Amino acid sequence: MNSESFMPRVGQLLSGPRDAITDVAGVTVGHTTLSRGDCQTGVTVVRPHAGNIYTDKVPAAASVINGFGKSVGLVQVRELGVIETPIALTNTFGVGTVANAQIRQAIAANPRIGREWPTVNPLVFECNDGYLNDIQAMPIAEADYFTAYDAADVEFAQGAVGAGRGMSCFSFKGGIGSASRIAQVHADQRYTVGALVLSNFGRLPLMTIAGHALGQRYLAAQTDESGPEKGSIILLLATDAPLDSRQLERLSLRAAAGLARTGSVFGHGSGDIAMAFSTAYTVPHEAERAMPAIAMLHEARIDKLFEAAAEACEQAIIAALWRAETVHGRDGHVRQAITEAIPDWREWLTR
Repeated sequence: MNSESFMPRVGQLLSGPRDAITDVAGVTVGHTTLSRGDCQTGVTVVRPHAGNIYTDKVPAAASVINGFGKSVGLVQVRELGVIETPIALTNTFGVGTVANAQIRQAIAANPRIGREWPTVNPLVFECNDGYLNDIQAMPIAEADYFTAYDAADVEFAQGAVGAGRGMSCFSFKGGIGSASRIAQVHADQRYTVGALVLSNFGRLPLMTIAGHALGQRYLAAQTDESGPEKGSIILLLATDAPLDSRQLERLSLRAAAGLARTGSVFGHGSGDIAMAFSTAYTVPHEAERAMPAIAMLHEARIDKLFEAAAEACEQAIIAALWRAETVHGRDGHVRQAITEAIPDWREWLTR
């Protein structure tokens, strides 16, 4: 770890130029952040490519690490191995609204949906931000999805923004974090794995940063009010490696390795879901169009991608913590930024 760095760095692999999921070419991210009094929430949208995702579907797969979640779209992704809308993140009670917005968007771009063509599979993931956000007010509107979609870019904010605005992590402020790692799978094969997390999980006594029991050290001088694990995390992985849906499911499962390194035990009340997709090719909606002819990565060369996925997810969780600001929410609830709570964190991680 560089003592002058903004946040702890984990792992041995190189990062992409942004150290973000958008290091995978074609991927963009946008947010809508709602911050007004008791309303501390938002929407984040990940676009796998800039085209029509319904007609040019993206190979994908998911792993449910612990299923205490209310996401939409997972069943069809696991059956067909593709995604056909952007990936949206929001709070638990905003899922239906955001899914409706995705359906309207897909129909506007493809008027044959639900008539000559099948219906569309919206894809929305959630975490419960009810500690800071008045989730019962249900402030998320369809327009918030469209705003986040239109804002999608290779450069995007992290921390207490978008869907991460009201999220907590290890009793500190959590939210959106991202990272990337480069996997040299062979002398002539080099691929990028990018991660983006919606981080809303963790018990403070278990918090581990770069292999250090930072939560235990913090508790030595504090009182911990954290009870059983009640949070969740969504882990998204993008890669430019040519993988099929079966291989992508294997890749998505390695997100759990990065998650575990930070101190998660995938508790009973935690919705921990990982999804991986590849930008190496698309799958046409219409049978009249030719299927892609692409050589998939040989299974014997996939380990470096697994390593990259674990490192990128661990780093993305750290990014969510270190990039977050302190947020004051409903009923006087506060989540402090870890950099404010532990201003001398560099020293703590070198003891």
